[in-house]
Amino acid sequence: MSTIKVTDDQPKFEREDMDQTEIDLDSIKSEDEDYESAPPDYQIFTYPADFTLEVLHHKFEAEDILIPDFQRRLVWTQVQASKLIESFLIGLPVPSVFLYSEQKSQKLFVIDGQQRLKSIFYFFKGYFALDEGTQKSGGEFRLVGLSTRSRFYCKTFEEMHDEDKLKLKNAVLRVFIIRQLDPDDATSMYHIFERLNTGGTLLTNQEIRNCIYHGRFTHFLKEINDLHAWRNILGKDIPNRRGKDIELLVRFFAMRDISTYEDSMKDFLSKFMKKNQDASDPMIMTYREIFERTCDRVVVSLGRKPFHGDRGLNVAVFDAVMIAFSNHLDEVPQDVSDRYKRLIENSEFKKNTRNCTINLSIIKERLHQADTTLFG
Repeated sequence: MSTIKVTDDQPKFEREDMDQTEIDLDSIKSEDEDYESAPPDYQIFTYPADFTLEVLHHKFEAEDILIPDFQRRLVWTQVQASKLIESFLIGLPVPSVFLYSEQKSQKLFVIDGQQRLKSIFYFFKGYFALDEGTQKSGGEFRLVGLSTRSRFYCKTFEEMHDEDKLKLKNAVLRVFIIRQLDPDDATSMYHIFERLNTGGTLLTNQEIRNCIYHGRFTHFLKEINDLHAWRNILGKDIPNRRGKDIELLVRFFAMRDISTYEDSMKDFLSKFMKKNQDASDPMIMTYREIFERTCDRVVVSLGRKPFHGDRGLNVAVFDAVMIAFSNHLDEVPQDVSDRYKRLIENSEFKKNTRNCTINLSIIKERLHQADTTLFG
């Protein structure tokens, strides 16, 4: 979970928002290696399908095709989108898109190609949206940036000749549909999706999880990510665009029970999200109460940004201390702040939060150290 560096080739909106939303995470070798690890064995079934643009639009309107929350807002300009539309009209090739077929619902989730699809759908509707929350803020969608001699120049969909409308509706876009056959935990999809990218910026692990395990639990995580005490712990008022704060939430909930942990934090978190994808109301209420009370106790006891050192937030210190607090919400000692200082200065605890932090025995040891030192 290394900190993302701002580079000139990143989308403009990412560069503008980086200072406000980026979470400073301490780089820990074992965590970084696990985060970037290769996939285990799996069986995937991928097949091509040629859909007309009209059929894709109808599927989107019927919510048979979904653009999941992890997808970043539309960053194409209207000129780029216009040239895509022109490509269909004059018969130029257009890159394929990738959709993930969820076995349970049979819904298709857009993994790669959302900007192409949104450009098509917006043109049919007649407006150019900057993002889903402000649909008409981009104004009327006219084909701009084309040759002024083109018969499509500056036209809306409704202003085009009937034969051109029909040609666009009947234009075909190649779609690759991906299904996982084995194993049943969908972690292979998670590894595949992190490699599917056409814009130069790989999806983060949590962005991919939000797609694969989209459901009640992801909505819950998004809600509690705005909690005031939680933002104080992170030291950032604005949620991280790439989901790093959401991943820390998953880590907190998952590691409260490490009985199924198998020395891969990356896959452990993915399996936890799969298990809780459609969590019941009572379960979500329980999670919410534990998390809210834990954050309140931590901020009151340890202050703002308690897990940050000189190199940023240490995720191993974070999980050990947060979980210890969550297990002793009604018995926080008055001197817990002094105890915490002793804990983070302890040489063994330092070692267990710097080296081999995803090893099960190390995890158990640092959880035990935090629990006994803070609340023993």
